[in-house]
Amino acid sequence: MTTHSPGLFIAFEGGDGAGKSTQAALLAEALETLGHAVLRTREPGGTPIGEKLRSLVLDHGHGNIDARTEALMFAASRAAHANQVIRPALERGEVVITDRYIDSSVAYQGAGRDLGTHAVRTLNEWATAGLQPDLTVLLDVEPEDGRDRRTAGEAAEDRLESEPDQFHARIRDAFLDLATTHADSYLVLPANLEIEELAAKILDRVSELLERR
Repeated sequence: MTTHSPGLFIAFEGGDGAGKSTQAALLAEALETLGHAVLRTREPGGTPIGEKLRSLVLDHGHGNIDARTEALMFAASRAAHANQVIRPALERGEVVITDRYIDSSVAYQGAGRDLGTHAVRTLNEWATAGLQPDLTVLLDVEPEDGRDRRTAGEAAEDRLESEPDQFHARIRDAFLDLATTHADSYLVLPANLEIEELAAKILDRVSELLERR
């Protein structure tokens, strides 16, 4: 199900350390410069309840969180995000740019936690009432490269980032499988390209979509 609204819905996906936040910010800035109304958001989060759930599910120190509980927490945050933030912005004709969406749960909980990609997608499609991005930008990063990027500065890894490389390898494979299955609505780019080159390629693809609307 697509958005079927005046706005445009863009999701950034990829493993931890791929540079999603950087590219989402650059795209938002470029589109605003061109005169578009842009809403930039993130998952988990985007709403007050979503931000609380983000802290619970990503921060260390909340005790054991089993895989099903983790999946449900992400889905709950996403339900609020889609209903309270994304849909209203799309109806206003805005370009919505989100750092992560359903495919992250499919990859992380479905493949990474071995809950099953179909089961996790079904849960999240119900949670969002079928709201899907017009374009998913996948920044493909090797697990080792992602860890090097995440640990280069002083920031500590969160609960999911600190999982072993084998976990992140399963996630990467799942993202690439999704991109192959839904090739028309995906833009897959190597995360190790220069930041400016990535930004230009992403803006070109989004501009094409905007011209068609």
